[in-house]
Amino acid sequence: MQIKMQVPDAACSGVMLNAYPDSMGGTLRDAISVLQDGALKGAFGSFYILPSIFNTDLDRGFSVISYDLNEKLAGHDDLTKLKELGIALKLDFVLNHASVLSKPFRDILAHGEQSAYRDFFIDWNEFWAGCGVMTGEGYIQPDGEYLEGMYLRKPGLPLLMVSMPDGTEKPYWNTFYQNVSYPAFDPQDFVFALDIQYARAEEIALRVNEGLKAGTEPEHIELGSCAGIKCGEIIQFIKSRRRYRGQMDLNVRSPLVWEYYEETLKKLAGYGAEIIRLDAFAYTSKEVGARNFLNKPGTWELLKRIREIADKHRVRLLPEIHAEYREKVHETLAEEGYMTYDFFLPGLIIHALEKHTCEYLLKWIQDIQQKGLVTITMLGCHDGIPLLDLRGLLPDGEIDEIIEIVVGRGGYVKNVQSKKNMYYQVNATYFSALGEREDKMLLARAVQLFMPGKPQIWYLDLFGGKNDYDAVKRAGPDGHKEINRINLSLPHIEAALKSELTKTQLELLRLRNTHPAFGPGALFSANGDGRTLCLQWENNGHMARLEADFEACAYTIGT
Repeated sequence: MQIKMQVPDAACSGVMLNAYPDSMGGTLRDAISVLQDGALKGAFGSFYILPSIFNTDLDRGFSVISYDLNEKLAGHDDLTKLKELGIALKLDFVLNHASVLSKPFRDILAHGEQSAYRDFFIDWNEFWAGCGVMTGEGYIQPDGEYLEGMYLRKPGLPLLMVSMPDGTEKPYWNTFYQNVSYPAFDPQDFVFALDIQYARAEEIALRVNEGLKAGTEPEHIELGSCAGIKCGEIIQFIKSRRRYRGQMDLNVRSPLVWEYYEETLKKLAGYGAEIIRLDAFAYTSKEVGARNFLNKPGTWELLKRIREIADKHRVRLLPEIHAEYREKVHETLAEEGYMTYDFFLPGLIIHALEKHTCEYLLKWIQDIQQKGLVTITMLGCHDGIPLLDLRGLLPDGEIDEIIEIVVGRGGYVKNVQSKKNMYYQVNATYFSALGEREDKMLLARAVQLFMPGKPQIWYLDLFGGKNDYDAVKRAGPDGHKEINRINLSLPHIEAALKSELTKTQLELLRLRNTHPAFGPGALFSANGDGRTLCLQWENNGHMARLEADFEACAYTIGT
């Protein structure tokens, strides 16, 4: 198969580093010191800093309290230094939700219906009014017809019951993480709150603490001989001390939410962001009778409004979404003029290396050429390896084989809750997914860097990161993603910079980042005969050519 294409200028642009602000040394300042190291000179033109650079509390940054900089990890002078180094920024904007610790939600907890932000988040009962049955717990159970198309990220309905200042309970839409907890009560708490004798308060505190520790709801805690003593007040007092952790869905019908969107995009542009990744955007638009994920036309109308704001601040949007190839969401994004993540490339390269054929990789390159896709390419990332995205491009049986191979090499599989449980991603470092073979890692990197698209490099892959099982254990039941998120010390990085794996990758990165063959207006061509693949770039008399052999796990580069 012979493929030729004029590469869009945005797909010629330089290589992008991808890391948390504390991934390399512990702070963004440390990461900058790594970028200033002579060994990395010319390797990167931009830096995607994950959202723990902001004021956040959960999900390693994706539960945003505010978009102010995290004072522990980064400062404005660090952003200035990146600009001086010629490093452009890519930052995250989480459209769908905000932390329960955000100012609007804290205001609701303090003022209830009197809060200026009362409609900033989605009142579950208000949303589903007339479309279900009120339960004894105080929330509407939507009729079955409305739940058919719901995409659920956790067990049960996506709601969180919240205690209002007047003692009532209100359900709010909560697609992602939630946790409710209570502090340990002291007898004095009940003396001050209820004006009762200390002995009674002591027994109540004992029984309440035992009940809460056992997971009993406040209404069902056995109070023993104290059951008749201000029981309602006791329950209300316990609930008033309730603590929440989680991410609450924003109500895009609220003008205040759009003011928030405007303020945030302006702030991110002020930090120097040139690209803004829209996280969880596909969940943001919600309508009764429509899917709660990528609904039409709501999602696209919302994106259009967001884009108008982004254009005003001269930033480019990158809507992030995982979807199977056969759903053609990536094509719809391209038709709307957006860049798209190449979530297919990581799995296609693993398949090519394991099966010794580039047949399906060439098919994908042909798609890029025919559909005019502008992609951001990747191997590893902060989430995992998205193998099920390949459905419709790679035969199901071969996808299953690749999943088994990566899991057999120590990767973890996490299901998500929906009508049918599906593998969302396989969690592993890319190096470990390749059996920790340096020849495979270098060949994979070379192919990525010769693909059309802006290359994004996960910091851990660059330094030969292996699966971190201890980090998974420390993180607990939902800690599977930590397998690929270890923070590297500066001495560790210094040692890795001496390894052939890292040095060779840096040579490849510099080639892609600086060689004129990859510049604006370049002509890209690809051909293959099964086990071998040739990728070539030509521009104003300059040429760069990769010949890859997936059976021998070897490559050559000519310039």
